[in-house]
Amino acid sequence: MGAQLRVYKRRIKSVTATKKITKAMEMIAASRIVKAQRQVAASTPYATELTRAVTAVATGSATKHPLTTEAASPSRAAVLLITSDRGLAGGYSSNAIKSAEQLTERLRGEGKEVDTYIVGRKGVAYYSFRERAVADSWGGFTDNPTYADAKRVAEPLIAAIERETAEGGVDELHIVFTEFISMMTQTPVQNRLLPLSLDEAAEESGTKGEILPLFDFEPSAEDVLDALLPRYVESRVYNALLQAAASKHAATRRAMKSATDNAGELIKTLSRLANAARQAEITQEISEIVGGASALADATAGSDR
Repeated sequence: MGAQLRVYKRRIKSVTATKKITKAMEMIAASRIVKAQRQVAASTPYATELTRAVTAVATGSATKHPLTTEAASPSRAAVLLITSDRGLAGGYSSNAIKSAEQLTERLRGEGKEVDTYIVGRKGVAYYSFRERAVADSWGGFTDNPTYADAKRVAEPLIAAIERETAEGGVDELHIVFTEFISMMTQTPVQNRLLPLSLDEAAEESGTKGEILPLFDFEPSAEDVLDALLPRYVESRVYNALLQAAASKHAATRRAMKSATDNAGELIKTLSRLANAARQAEITQEISEIVGGASALADATAGSDR
């Protein structure tokens, strides 16, 4: 019985140490969410105004440009998937990967070839394990992305959209990331970045139904769109990285809180079992003492006769 009690005590000690770790990780994730939310709120107006500028240029001119003009028969698309570098975040990365898989199947069902770009080691590991081709990948910054990281990710995507499909370019650019809605809700979303749908862009930037002013473009509307293309893609990628980072921290906080609660319940259960084992051990020792005393008394009584 003593051996069983020692086992329970070792398990209680181990689970208590784990609980301290998960509680610390929960608090760290909670503190990072606040910073990530502020960054998302700061980057969103910039992305919205860029979309508004693109909408104004595209509406005020008849220029055909990869930013706003759809190919007659698109045959190739790029998909940027944003996952996490680390685990311990519940189903965060797996949900984003599942959404990207669904998007890829839909695009292939439409007869398009798909080039996959991945941010985050979890997504890279998933595709690598299944020996699936990846056009490019990045990692090491998903918890705290910067605009420089977004530019690095956007560079090959911009180059792909500017090339002809016969030379390895793409007609469409899609992005899959986890949108931060609230501390309890984070949803994987699929957005088409390019070519930009003017109706959706107008609705997003708040200009739908609004009469836009007339512009004169110098030197030309195409040059303006050429200048706006990299800024638009970079701002959208940066906003998606920030949304994904906030979602990851929220998922980590929720997962670590659940782990901490489960550890607390397990400690209670093990404590009850340890108390029962200790009580049984004490009861057994008392029984042995009483039995020994009774035997000694009987032996003394027999010798007196």
